[in-house]
Amino acid sequence: MNVASEGTYGSNSATLPASIDGMLPEHREILDAADRFAKSALYPVAQRMDDEEWWPAETFRQIGENGFFGLTVPETFGGVGLGLVEAGAVMQAFSRWNHALALSCVAHDNLCLNNIYRNANDDQRRRYLPELCSGRAVGALGLTEPGAGSDALGSMRTTAKRDGDHYVLNGSKIYITNGAVADIVLVYAKTDIDRGAHGISAFIVEKGMPGFSVAQKLTKMGYRGSQTAELVFDDCRVPAENLVGTENTGVSIVMSGLDLERAMISPICLGIAERALDLSVEYAQTRKQFGKPIGAFQMVQSLLAEIYVDVETMRSFTYRGLAAAAPLEIGGGGRGDIHKLTAASVLFAAEAVNRVLDKAVQIHGGSGYIWENEINRLFRSTKLLEIGAGTSEVRKMIIAGELLGRLPA
Repeated sequence: MNVASEGTYGSNSATLPASIDGMLPEHREILDAADRFAKSALYPVAQRMDDEEWWPAETFRQIGENGFFGLTVPETFGGVGLGLVEAGAVMQAFSRWNHALALSCVAHDNLCLNNIYRNANDDQRRRYLPELCSGRAVGALGLTEPGAGSDALGSMRTTAKRDGDHYVLNGSKIYITNGAVADIVLVYAKTDIDRGAHGISAFIVEKGMPGFSVAQKLTKMGYRGSQTAELVFDDCRVPAENLVGTENTGVSIVMSGLDLERAMISPICLGIAERALDLSVEYAQTRKQFGKPIGAFQMVQSLLAEIYVDVETMRSFTYRGLAAAAPLEIGGGGRGDIHKLTAASVLFAAEAVNRVLDKAVQIHGGSGYIWENEINRLFRSTKLLEIGAGTSEVRKMIIAGELLGRLPA
């Protein structure tokens, strides 16, 4: 296992002028603070998470206690009162040191917490946001179902039927990040089957509600330790007051949420790629063959240069996407330039980080192929980023659809 080092993108990068990477000073300050915290608190648990699929509950709460949850939520509801760009900077830093926890943080902070803030009423916000912002409660989003991946809305089979002061949910959700440890899940279900995707509603479901259970915890190739599960709703009774918004308006929550999610996945890709570059440079400087460091060979230099270009291009695209998505109005998104831009940002970032890690493992040679090596752990993370929040193919369809004006099928 490689030891942690400051590297090109560690805290020493604070000495760089903001103009070099386009970050404002206040964003760099947050990035550097999150980097220092992640190196000291998140990196030490990364190996055990990968080895054992272990969940560090205390570390998760520590993230909240240090003010890294609820960045997009006003202080009134327990948040920090900043914005999406700052939240993205935190995820970039976290992903350098523990990408599995960064993924769990995005599911918690962006998919659950921020979605509740943006779409719930004040009573729901007061009941749920403070615990989520503090990290004392773990959040998740329940959208994808068995047999319904890219067509998550049209193929949704989970139903919610009104029964007096409750809704009764029946169905299941699969591949739910944080599902095995979640205390609060924002769940989508069909309240009007005949209306298809326009008959979906959103509900806040709490662990312990009758009929709600974790069917199985899933073991993954990468992001190990970030808990992924199948959730089951068997006549699950949810109070009617936990309906988010009004009946049959869940599609707008989903679509605007997906644009924000895609914007927040890009900094995860960036952080992983930055760490891979740092490790590769360090290895090229210290690993010797034929009596000299392998970095002296032009083929290795070529690989490092190509990685660097991908990282820097990823950085520009990532922060453009975050800045554009930050002012997205409630109910906005799912169409137009922002839909195209966030899909393009994550499409490039996910494919670029795949290229970066492929070259990084090549630089590391045989040691990079060993499971316990950190570069191996980073390599195993890359494929999910081309699948989650809409596959690369779906992202291309979104981009082309907006460019062509949604031609008929």
